[in-house]
Amino acid sequence: MYSSRSAGTKSLFEARENPPEHYLIAHSDGGARGNPGPAGYGVVIKDESGRTVAALSEYLGHQTNNFAEYQGLIAALEYAIKHGPKALKLISDSELLVRQIKGIYKVKNATLQDLHGRAKELIAQLDWFSIGHALREHNQEADLLANEAMDKGMGRSVARAPAPPSGQPHSQQEFEGIVRNGTVELSNGTLPEGTRVQVRVKK
Repeated sequence: MYSSRSAGTKSLFEARENPPEHYLIAHSDGGARGNPGPAGYGVVIKDESGRTVAALSEYLGHQTNNFAEYQGLIAALEYAIKHGPKALKLISDSELLVRQIKGIYKVKNATLQDLHGRAKELIAQLDWFSIGHALREHNQEADLLANEAMDKGMGRSVARAPAPPSGQPHSQQEFEGIVRNGTVELSNGTLPEGTRVQVRVKK
């Protein structure tokens, strides 16, 4: 954890277990297809009660996974500083990012050093900060946003399934099709506009 009233690198994450009364929780994810490759980040920001207050995403061009992870962190920090409260708990599925921000791992890459420095500058403007690692399956909303950003940047249509009724799981259906000129043509039906799909290639 971090308190702006602390001083020195080692004090950045001295124990301050309890967050303030009002704070934001940001689930952040970044990725690059090919690493490096088309990259993007996604951030879902909630208040302390769990209500979603913002969803951030951006296509970053040809970058690395770690570059995208840092951009997601920076976007979350900038949001907290601009909109408040200036108290943020960030959750990332990048163990490298979390350990570098905590000072456990050194930042050797020159590009990441700049981003790491920018992140530390922003953290210093907060009244309270905490960062932790979560497995990817616990970070699905941010992962979805990051992938949608990459899809948009690559010129792919983004199909998001309509939300199911409260308490109902998403239904799954299988369709057959073939790729022609880079587009999947279905042979056994049509999908409603906005449906999110996952493609498995059969050989």
